[in-house]
Amino acid sequence: MKEKYIVGIDEVGRGPIAGPVAVCAFVCQTKNYELLIARGVEHTGVSVRDSKKLTKIQREKWFAFLHSEKQKGNCDFSVSYVSASMIDSFGIVPAIKKALSTSLSKVVSDQTETLIYLDGGLKADEKYANQETFIKGDELHPVISFASIVAKVSRDRVMCSHAKEYPVYGFDSHAGYGTKAHYEAIKNHGLTPLHRKTFIS
Repeated sequence: MKEKYIVGIDEVGRGPIAGPVAVCAFVCQTKNYELLIARGVEHTGVSVRDSKKLTKIQREKWFAFLHSEKQKGNCDFSVSYVSASMIDSFGIVPAIKKALSTSLSKVVSDQTETLIYLDGGLKADEKYANQETFIKGDELHPVISFASIVAKVSRDRVMCSHAKEYPVYGFDSHAGYGTKAHYEAIKNHGLTPLHRKTFIS
């Protein structure tokens, strides 16, 4: 890679009926990229590819490793959230775009020296010329997997904190997704400010 930095971007929380959407931008120097992957596998004992198939414990191990590497200055990442009320007001796609832009701006200082890999249908602003989007990107590029892990663990922790505020809804178990138990709780207790009203029929 001729670029000095490589960035991976992924989002978590597109589908839930409650809670924010979270977008992570993860960056490291290209010269350290393969070493970071190898050290992570050695540290966690599990491959990072296809991060959605990792167990919660495996994700937590990877998150702890990546957080430690960030503290050492070997990588950086930023997670941005958009609330349920913002999603209801502007729609999920604009909400994700806003969070993506915010996260990316916090980790990229030089656009010309940065290669950006995005998962699924995500796209960065046109000013970022060196960007590619990949279907199932976290199965293809570990840097996207890193972003996926950080976004997932970070959002799950946010939902666990909300579970203490609204204990009857089970946010710590389903993370805001529309499970049978979640809908039953809504039926019995009504909606909270965390619920996306446009997602609930």
